[in-house]
Parts: sequence; C-alpha cells; structure tokens
Amino acid sequence: MMVCRSKAKALIAFFAATTLFTSVATASEPARHDSSEKNIRERADALIAQMTPDEKAAQLTQFFYLQPVPAANKAALDALGSTGVGSLLFVTDPVEVNRLQHMAVEKSRLHIPVLFGFDVIHGLHTIFPVPIGLAASWDPKLVEQSQAVAARETRAVGVQWTFAPNLDIGRDPRWGRIVETAGEDPYLVSAMGRAQVLGFQGNYLGQPGRIMAGPKHFAGYGASLGGRDWDEVQLSDSDLWNVHFPPFKAAIDAGAGAIMAAYMHLNGVPAAANRWLLTDVLRKSLGFEGLVGSDSGSVNKLVVQNLAADKKEAVVRALVAGLDMEMVDPGQAPSMAQLPGALASGDIPPDRVDEAVRHVLEAKIRLGLFENPYIDEKAVGRVFADPQHRAAARLAAERSAVLLKNEGNLLPLDPHRIRSLAVIGPFADSVRDTLGPWVFDQNKPEAVTLFAGLKAALGPKVALRYSEGVRMPKRLFPSPSATADKMPDRQPLDEDQEIKRAVELAHQSDAAVLVLGEATNMISEGGSRSSFDLPGRQQELLDAVVGTGKPVIIVLYSARPIDLKGTRAAAILDMWYPGTEGGTAGANLLLGNAVPGGKLPFSWIRSPAHAPNYYGQLISHKPQPVQGRYWNESSAPNYPFGFGLSYTDFGYSNLRLDRASMAVGERIGVSVDVTNKGRVAGDEVVQLYIHQRHGTSARPVRELKGFQRITLGAGKTRTVNFSLGPDELRYWSDATKGWVQDETGFDLFVGGSSAADLKASFEVARQ
Repeated sequence: MMVCRSKAKALIAFFAATTLFTSVATASEPARHDSSEKNIRERADALIAQMTPDEKAAQLTQFFYLQPVPAANKAALDALGSTGVGSLLFVTDPVEVNRLQHMAVEKSRLHIPVLFGFDVIHGLHTIFPVPIGLAASWDPKLVEQSQAVAARETRAVGVQWTFAPNLDIGRDPRWGRIVETAGEDPYLVSAMGRAQVLGFQGNYLGQPGRIMAGPKHFAGYGASLGGRDWDEVQLSDSDLWNVHFPPFKAAIDAGAGAIMAAYMHLNGVPAAANRWLLTDVLRKSLGFEGLVGSDSGSVNKLVVQNLAADKKEAVVRALVAGLDMEMVDPGQAPSMAQLPGALASGDIPPDRVDEAVRHVLEAKIRLGLFENPYIDEKAVGRVFADPQHRAAARLAAERSAVLLKNEGNLLPLDPHRIRSLAVIGPFADSVRDTLGPWVFDQNKPEAVTLFAGLKAALGPKVALRYSEGVRMPKRLFPSPSATADKMPDRQPLDEDQEIKRAVELAHQSDAAVLVLGEATNMISEGGSRSSFDLPGRQQELLDAVVGTGKPVIIVLYSARPIDLKGTRAAAILDMWYPGTEGGTAGANLLLGNAVPGGKLPFSWIRSPAHAPNYYGQLISHKPQPVQGRYWNESSAPNYPFGFGLSYTDFGYSNLRLDRASMAVGERIGVSVDVTNKGRVAGDEVVQLYIHQRHGTSARPVRELKGFQRITLGAGKTRTVNFSLGPDELRYWSDATKGWVQDETGFDLFVGGSSAADLKASFEVARQ
C-alpha cells in the first residue's frame, strides 16, 4: 500500500507541476507576438539596411563574459557600447545581465539588445538527472517538464538561449559526452530531443517563461574515433541519414530556434565550415530556418584544423558554408573581426552576410528582446524557491533510476525491520557528484545526498553509519577542457584505514549501501575513458564489504557501463547523476516508497574493447553465435538496450495486428496485453521493435519503432496500442541515394527490452 500511495502522490505532483509550468510567466516577460513572418523579416531587414560592416560582424559574434571581470572581457565591453554584440555567454547574475543589456541598448548606435546564452543542460539552480538519466525514464512528458523548469529558472535570470539538447548518438560509452545524450538509438534520441525542445521553448519561440533551444552537435560528434573527445568522425551517408540526422529533424519539427554546429572534422571537413552539412542537409533537406551557431572557438580553429590559412579565410569558409554566429573562446580575438575586410575585398557575398545577420535578429525579435530587454531582478529568488521545482526534480530522479540486479528480492528494504544501515562510498555524501557535470557554482545549485536522504527517511530509530571509503584518483594527463578537472579541496584520507573502517561498519549493520561510480569530473567534455573499471580503489572497497557476508546494495553514479567484476552484491541500482533531489529519490527507491521503472538507453557492454557494440547492427553472413565473436570472452552485453527490472514482474501476451498485410504508405495497428503479475504497482516501458527481412538495402537485426511507459496496479492488465506506417518503415538507402519503403516482410517484437521474444509478422505488398 505504501508504494501505491507514493506513486499516486508522485503523479499528482507531476500533473500539478505540468499545469503550473505551462501557464506561469513573470510580469517582465514579453507577451506572445502575433507578428507575421513577413513583419518579422521586415523588422530585421530594416535594421540590416542601417548597419555598417562592423555592426554586422558584431551581431555575428558571441563572446564569453566571465565574472569577475577579467581582461578577457575587454573586447566584449568595448563592443557593447559601440557596434553592439550579438550574444554574450556565461552571465547568470541578473544584476549584471541588466547592466550589460543597458549598455547595449542605450550606448550602441542601433540600440540592438544582446542575446544571452548559457549551458543549461539539465537544470540551472534546480538540477535534474543528467540527460542520459532522463532518457532512461523513457518518459518524454517527464523530460519535457524537467526542461520547462530549467527554462523558467534560466529566463528569470535573463538568459534566453541554451546549448541543448545534445542530440549526438551515444554508441561508444568510452566517449565522455555520452552523459549529455539520450543514448544509442535514433528513435529514442529523437523522442527525447523533441521533448527537450518543447520543454525549453514551449509551443513557440518566445513563449513567456521559456528560452531558445540550441540542439547540438550537428552532426555525428558521438562517433569520434576511439570514443576520444574532439577526434575526427568518419561516417557513411547511410549512417548519417538513418542514425545521426533523424534526431535533428525531430528537434527542427518541434520548433528549435537554433542549431549548434559540431567542431570536429566530418569526413575530412570541419563541421563549422561544411557547406554540404550546414546548407544542403540542414537548410535544404531538413528545412531548418533558424540560427546556426558555432561551438566554442570553432571558427578560429579552422586554421588549427588545416582547413583555412588564416582567420579571414576561416570566417569566409564558415559563413559561405552556412554558419551564422561565431562563439569565441574566452580571451581570443574573433575571426568575425575579419568580416569587414572580406566584404571589402569581395571574398564573401554580401547577401550571405545579411542572411546570417537576419537569422540573429529574427531570433531576438521572436524572443521579445526589443520590446522588453530587461528582467525583474527581484523575481529570481521567488522562481528559484518554488517548491514545485524540487518536487519535479525528485520525480525525475525516481523515474530515471534503472534496477539492474535484485537477487532474492533484497530491495526494497523494509524500514520496519532494519535497525542499522551502513552507507559507504565516495559519492554517498558528495553534493558535487550527486549533481553531476554541467552544473555551475555561480547558480547556487543545491543537492540532497543519498546519505542525507536516507537519514531523513529512516529517522533516529535506525542507526545510520557512514564511511567515505576511498577517494577518486587524479587525471593522468591534464585536460584542455575548462570543466573537466576541478577536484574538491579536502583533508587527505588514509584509504587503508578507511576501507577497514567501512568493513567494520558493514559488520555492525544489517545491510550496506555502497554508492560507487565515476566522479563528475571523469565524464562529459574531456571525460573519455579507456576503462570501465571502478576508478581508484573502489573495487577493492566493494570486494571487502561484500566479503563480510552482509546484504550489499550498489547504487551507481555513472553515465556509462561500469565493470563490477562479477560482484556478488545482491542488488544494483543505477541512478546516473540524479541531481538536486537525488538523495530523497534514492531513499524512496531503496525503501519502496517509489518503484524503479527506468530502462537502459544503451547496451551495457562488457568491455571498452567491444565498443561500439549497439543492439541495432546488421546481421552478419555468419550471425550465430553473436556472443562468440571474441576468442576469449562473450561479446554479448551484460544488459541489453532497454533493460530494467522492477519490484514487480510483467507479462506480455496476445500480440495481434489489425491486418496481415498492407500497401506501401499505409499503416498497421499493433496491440499487446501487459499484465502486472506482482503484488505492488509498478511502471513498465513497453517496447516495439521491427526487423525488415530483405529489401533495397540490408536492415538492422532490430530497430526500436515505438514505446510507451505505463503504470499498472498489482494484478492489472492493460492493452497497449502502437501504429506502424511510412515514418517507421522507410529508410535511407545507399543503393538509391534516397529514402525508400520496400515491399517486403517484417518481423515484429514486443517486450520489456531489445531482447523481447513475443513475435508477430506482417507483409508490405502490392494491393
């Protein structure tokens, strides 16, 4: 009964939050603009007609503005009062935002406001689970709601643009930025990308309380060689069109106002100056009409990447390719300063420059910056303190968690039978690692650690014992990333003695919870790893505690598969990096006040040597045994894509189609009955996969083409319906260099993971 009441309360809070965040707006925010597209363009063109080449170059420039003000900000400050500036980055102090905006509006000749940007990846002040964790919820409405909270807080401080969602396909978990993605599958990534854009922007660009989304990195960045951040990418046309472009198409269709170009080489041409990518594909094929910005330093680095001879050629190559705005590395001179000279020498068409400026100005017009460039500084505290934000963060952390193992039904723990509990590990009481990467101190983020969450939930009747256990190792080679290497300043720890103490605490307790994984600075940009081992001496700590014979629950903070060396721990709960309410959510999950229902958004492969090893591969000419491809070990993943346990069991039956065959262009209905066979309510993610038997090109062994997360009471059955049609059945064929839908046979699988075995078949044939 506790589970059912908790689930009901969570859903009530969720729907209440949804109502709040889709309606609220501060008084200082612009009302919806009903101006026609023609009027928006006319307003932009009227400004462009008055601009000098220097003013145009300024609108195409995006400066970092780092506080406290260093010498690196001088160029931005000088431009604000003269030519103006297109965009400023990294300012979230509302007082400073207003000060800088006053400079731009009141001192520049044309009084054009600044567009402020910031990396709002999974929250600003209230932090949600990292994006790979949100994707593990398989709940697009939850993801949309989470980013709506982030947008509200972000708009309150005066920022209008975020560089998210990350729509890269995460098929190589060695790559650190997998933490920002929605995993390995283009269908799931598309669904999560659409949800994030709708969360950030709302129903239209400029909706009060929302911000402009900037999906990234266009395109293919997740396929960097060896999973090494910043390395080149080599992808076939088939990979690009079938795997890497679809999430961007979904984001564009959802109304994304901006796109960030990647900075690596794509098939030999840096993405920031790749005309085929930015114009032929993004503009012409995908239909994007908004603002295309570079990643940090991408234009300047065209010289470093051996594409351009100097900064003047770099800016010409980038603009001609279709880039609109240059993000300048902190302290660097912008390549865009060379634009007036390039115009004067005829090296770049004036119309292309005006088009780029128009995209910037139209974004500012749609966001309402000309009518209301300033913010209500007093509103920030009220927005940050809204209790609905914390409730939404807790629900997101609960629904994102994935239960990987639960031998003997150790979980949930019965709080009435526990007299003592050891909470052990470097992340058990670490605020920093509960929050995860892409969280910045300047926004005063808060977090409940798992130790604190359990202490609050269990109260004084349960003896709660804590040991840090071990510390994280330092990085072997310094990273050029500004966000990757910060380590907390703490007193030294005698790890030998602390491991002994942790073992003693476990001996003295009824059970032990070990909070293990990777530190925040080991993941994200500059966070690639060549090993899936637990960093430092965590494995030694784990083995020692398991050796006590006491029940052991592992709670993982990570964003990639972790090799636990076949541990005998009875339970494993992956909570990713759960955010502000991570400890409260973790306690609810461990004690049964919430039931885990998340599913893996990637295949949990055994070794980095296997990467990439995703579920949707083509069938080999020697397909069996797939798990025996390596001489020395199985190549099958430890856990398949879409896997996740619950505190109850689900059964699938009565899979049926509404017809046996259909014509090209038609749709077919699919239904399946799902039953909760256990004694408590729970969530299941019902997943539909297809396999095309033959056609113009060979197709993957399985492809996700539908999913629904449902809640079922104990003993209840629900019929879940899907529909398959041209959008799900077509693909891009290298044989025809275009999209095709074949007349062929299909196998269809429905279940709780990509290993689903309930099967049906249908034909697409001439009618």
